[in-house]
Amino acid sequence: MIDLKSKLSSIFEKNLIEDIIASGEVKNLKEGEVIMDYGKPVRFMPIILSGTIKVMRKDEEDREIILYYLGNNESCAMAYACCMEAKKSEVKAIAEDNVELIIIPHAKLDEWLTKYPSWKSYIFSSFTQRFNELLKSIESIAFHKLDERLINYLKAKSRVTGKNTIQLSHNQIAEEMGTSRVVISRLLKQLENDKKLLLYRNEIKLLSAF
Repeated sequence: MIDLKSKLSSIFEKNLIEDIIASGEVKNLKEGEVIMDYGKPVRFMPIILSGTIKVMRKDEEDREIILYYLGNNESCAMAYACCMEAKKSEVKAIAEDNVELIIIPHAKLDEWLTKYPSWKSYIFSSFTQRFNELLKSIESIAFHKLDERLINYLKAKSRVTGKNTIQLSHNQIAEEMGTSRVVISRLLKQLENDKKLLLYRNEIKLLSAF
């Protein structure tokens, strides 16, 4: 188990950390487990302690696309918004790998805004960060070619996991990017021919040229 005091000391003040430890609940998720799902009530806000969570959104035809990833010490602004407005979730959050997180109950979210300056700063920063990521996603879909979107997708995966090896199948990437496996396989093969990455079974290794 992660030492919460040392883990959270870089973002929260001492009294808030003690309150988080007293009020929160540490949970461990395995790869593929769902923490938030479409249409389900949200009664907590998670803070990621280790691992990676991907946040998805689907359209009217049930096609899904990645909105953003959550990693070390990050949280989902949409979970906070749903809690405060008593709304059901419009997104799906899934563990990308083994994840450890701490769940903050609904009752504490508003209370801490006026009580702890570092909590207010953290929440506002989370909203700003997620908003900027959504803008980048919209810009990518609207203005960038699919090969550029794929490169940005792989870079984002590498950045949030801190690894240059990405363990995903071509089909999984295609689903998350809203395209076909054949197209993704062709683009990945071209990147391999350009010596920017290496392809293995359900695994992609990004090279320094990437």
